[in-house]
Amino acid sequence: MKSTAVIPARYSSVRFPGKVLADRTGKPLIQHVYERVAKAKLIHRVIVAADDDRIIQAVRAFGGEAIMTRRDHQNGTSRITETLGHIDSPIIVNVQGDEPEIEPALIDGAVQALLDHPDCPVATLASPFSKAEDPSNPNIVKVVLDQRGRALYFSRALIPFSRDGAPAAPLKHVGIYVYRREFLSNYVALPPSPLEKIEHLEQLRILENGYPIAVAIGEAHFHGIDTPEQYEAFVQRSKTPRAAKRT
Repeated sequence: MKSTAVIPARYSSVRFPGKVLADRTGKPLIQHVYERVAKAKLIHRVIVAADDDRIIQAVRAFGGEAIMTRRDHQNGTSRITETLGHIDSPIIVNVQGDEPEIEPALIDGAVQALLDHPDCPVATLASPFSKAEDPSNPNIVKVVLDQRGRALYFSRALIPFSRDGAPAAPLKHVGIYVYRREFLSNYVALPPSPLEKIEHLEQLRILENGYPIAVAIGEAHFHGIDTPEQYEAFVQRSKTPRAAKRT
């Protein structure tokens, strides 16, 4: 069953305008993402869904495929849905355009989770926390699963909460989404749900409307680029032998 990865990329960014075209490594940021995604074994096609011709030209310059989309999309899922007329794959993978160190094996794991759960229209990824990460940080989304590997809930709060102090191993949510093609149009037509509005987590709209989400678990070590400082750290990592080996 063929899968197409769509990377939504917009030029404007409040904290780092034009970040997907930042190229101090010798490549634009979006190229790093594209090349990492293309290494996933279960991905058969990679497309950048952009809102600016500068991104389109940059992607085509390195031999990638790009599609122009409207600028008024509220989120990446909506932008991806606009590209469906150009895609015939039954599985669509949403990979963020600012994650240049994303691990291809984790993308494969998320795709495999959807294949292994035919009752689920969506799959995503969770990872154990690293020692340097604080599970109580509300900027890191947590997820709890049922015994079948499906999401029970996503929250910015620390879940599960250990009432008696027993050891708990929270999982952080990693924002890779794998969709069955036919579900995407239904999903973006749903209105924002009550819990989604409270937590500011779009994936809760899926659960609140009764759709199950399969969750793969893998060790995620990559971080998205949101600020110039984070990009500078990425530039420095890209100069090290370890980064070069992982790339």
